[in-house]
Amino acid sequence: MPTRAGQFLGTRAPSTTVVHSAPIVLPVSGPPVPYGAIAVRQDRVIAVGPREEIEAAYPGSDPVRWPGMIVPGFVDAHVRLGRDFAPAHPHGVTAVAGVAADLEDAAVVGETGLDGVTYLETRCASEERWEGGERDRLITAIREVNHPGIIGIAAHSPDPVVMEDLAILSRTFGLRLLVELGRRTAGFLDEVGALGDGVHVVLSGPLDEADRKLLRIRGTVAAVTSPFAAEGMLDGENPVALGTRTGDDPLALARLLRQALPRDPGLDHLLVEALTLGGAGAVGLAEGPGRLGCLEPGGRADFAVFAVEATPATACTALLQEGPGRCLATFTAGRPSRHRTAPYELPGPADTAAAG
Repeated sequence: MPTRAGQFLGTRAPSTTVVHSAPIVLPVSGPPVPYGAIAVRQDRVIAVGPREEIEAAYPGSDPVRWPGMIVPGFVDAHVRLGRDFAPAHPHGVTAVAGVAADLEDAAVVGETGLDGVTYLETRCASEERWEGGERDRLITAIREVNHPGIIGIAAHSPDPVVMEDLAILSRTFGLRLLVELGRRTAGFLDEVGALGDGVHVVLSGPLDEADRKLLRIRGTVAAVTSPFAAEGMLDGENPVALGTRTGDDPLALARLLRQALPRDPGLDHLLVEALTLGGAGAVGLAEGPGRLGCLEPGGRADFAVFAVEATPATACTALLQEGPGRCLATFTAGRPSRHRTAPYELPGPADTAAAG
């Protein structure tokens, strides 16, 4: 368990600066840091580096020493929202791309404290219905949704005219667009203006090389939801995220992909990137102040702690192999959103480092 002076972390508001350290800090945007630390002030990461250096740089900080490893919060790039939606904080998830069928479902994410984008879904079947009132209803919903975060459009219409208008609406309102690739090709989406860096697509099956190339050209992130959909996508060429659809453990999905796909020396790092930076890119939150998906100064302090022993060389592999079900704590915007009441005990050096 973590050690610190004073009260337990979840029982009081954070002090000005809190330093969290662990035997491994995995920033993802940079190499793993052995016996590393992150300094958190309010909702931002302000420093990352070796524990001794960070604690010395912030002598008045509140140090928390964890076993295992600290990683960026995961981003689930496709999940269906509903009143039975359970926050995925126990799995280290801090942000989601959530698809809402109605305004009631759209309010769910705001109630959980998760970051990300909530997409209002339309499945309007025809241009006639669209012009007959469905378009106005969607615009009204966009304006009236009770949601403190970012809103987007999930464009799931079979009608090409409706899809083209949805792409126009998303650009007009400055909203992100989510589209499931299944019945439609990437070429069709490009023709109706529904590809680009403001869009991410969800894959239910494999893409051919022409579609993968088009997604690369347009800078569109693809959310992989199964080993079947991952075929040809995890070669480092396309920007990729992971989506569970159900809100389950995305790290377990990553482990399943690792087991199903041909072994490649870079696969483990690509999968961890997909869980973090890839997901942040899918929802448009991978850059700028408060960015997600990595641990670096200026980023939002979204991170998770896993009871996993590793060296810098084995950090990604160990996280994928041993991490599912072993999340000790999750922090969103610098505040604890979840921690285990009975943390896993790690034998050997990790325990010594945590208590030192």
